[in-house]
Amino acid sequence: MASEDVKTSESAVSTIVNLAEEAKLAREGVKAPSYAILSICKSLVAGGVAGGLSRTAVAPLERLKILLQVQNPHSIKYNGTVQGLKYIWRTEGFRGLFKGNGTNCARIVPNSAVKFFSYEQASKGILYLYQQQTGNEDAQLTPLLRLGAGACAGIIAMSATYPMDMVRGRLTVQTENSPYQYRGMFHALSTVLRQEGPRALYKGWLPSVIGVVPYVGLNFAVYESLKDWLIKNPQFGFVENSELSVTTRLACGAAAGTVGQTVAYPLDVIRRRMQMVGWKDAASVVTGDGRNKAPLEYTGMIDAFRKTVRHEGFGALYKGLVPNSVKVVPSIAIAFVTYEVVKDILGVEIRISD
Repeated sequence: MASEDVKTSESAVSTIVNLAEEAKLAREGVKAPSYAILSICKSLVAGGVAGGLSRTAVAPLERLKILLQVQNPHSIKYNGTVQGLKYIWRTEGFRGLFKGNGTNCARIVPNSAVKFFSYEQASKGILYLYQQQTGNEDAQLTPLLRLGAGACAGIIAMSATYPMDMVRGRLTVQTENSPYQYRGMFHALSTVLRQEGPRALYKGWLPSVIGVVPYVGLNFAVYESLKDWLIKNPQFGFVENSELSVTTRLACGAAAGTVGQTVAYPLDVIRRRMQMVGWKDAASVVTGDGRNKAPLEYTGMIDAFRKTVRHEGFGALYKGLVPNSVKVVPSIAIAFVTYEVVKDILGVEIRISD
């Protein structure tokens, strides 16, 4: 993460640890990897652990959110957060609450790792250009520049793992009564490729890219700006030994997640609905039952927006917002804090000004 809250002594310890690792490898006759390569690997590990842990913690709410987003408006089965969770428990049991979580973790681990690593690299590049342009070597990233770095990281990570997210959405909404069952992520990927073609794996990609800018960008920008502001204003009592406590960083992450998800949520609804288009033998929660049975048909993002608002009202763009709000705050907060804690444990240098 882009930050200045690492003390000089910690930086020295990190350097010594890495030098010791290289010396050990040299004694064993193994070519020592460079400090940069070690730092990259550790950043990827920290990002992966943060993403997997945070998503697993809120998996039931994540599944309910998707079910609310895509369910047929004429055949309502899930009607609110509490009722929806009870219905899943009653009809599918404990395992139903975590359906799709395995695929989600398989997707979110590389996604989160690439996202955090891309953000650090983009931040370094943008900061270097900004310092060269202003002629001030001590210049730091502004909130707007952080927004740009976060958006770049989000687009790169999302695009790299989008096919996994697409099939994850379908795996999440299928139930035991679905006419056709995907047996897992790889089976779903091969089935979509065979029945719908490779382009189907990127259905909903455009609203995802557009949504990345406010969502991921604001997450990083708000989080980093809050941290820097609190560190520069120790009179509020949140700074301990020139650092923010884990609790304070958790609160910063929660605030960042709330802002980002609220702004970008309608695009997430449209993205998820577009992913269901063309699904042969789709789950009944999508198509409806009996006389209400009808497949989703959208020609593109604008058409999806238009039909959703026309047939269901503007409020449909915020279906699932309540469980998403409940889950996104701890999810984002846990992800950020876990990332920094794991990096501290691994001894990773996280200052971008070096």
